[in-house]
Amino acid sequence: SRDVTPDIEWLLKQGRQMGVSAKLASKLNYLWRSCTGELSEQNDLFRLTYALETAKDMHWNYRLLSDREWSGRNAVALSAGVNGIYLSQAKLDVGFNDSGRQINSLTARLTGNVAGVMKLFDRCGWLAEPDASLPHQYSLMAGQGVPEKGD
Repeated sequence: SRDVTPDIEWLLKQGRQMGVSAKLASKLNYLWRSCTGELSEQNDLFRLTYALETAKDMHWNYRLLSDREWSGRNAVALSAGVNGIYLSQAKLDVGFNDSGRQINSLTARLTGNVAGVMKLFDRCGWLAEPDASLPHQYSLMAGQGVPEKGD
């Protein structure tokens, strides 16, 4: 089993600072799933959705961007100081087959504590690879499931 000490310390801090609004039950549920291997049995789309919902619970900004918001003069301005996950709606729409398996690449823009959200993606069986063509741009790829217990 993995070391959950930092996660528990973070949960305690969240509970003290935010009280009921910390949503500790859902965070504990995520921690449990990430340790027991249950998450690895889910399809790619479920694991991605789970990672995104968990990030939102951790106060990350999460937005689906239209083509117009993604590029060009109307593109959403990103701030490196804000924890944010921005996905292309067009790529997401064609990214998965009917059984929830990834079939096309997903493009994301990640800002803020990128190392932390990359760790979250990893625990949910996803890899975020930096794309050198644009700042903050990453390719998201489903792995072969989440790391198993003992990894």
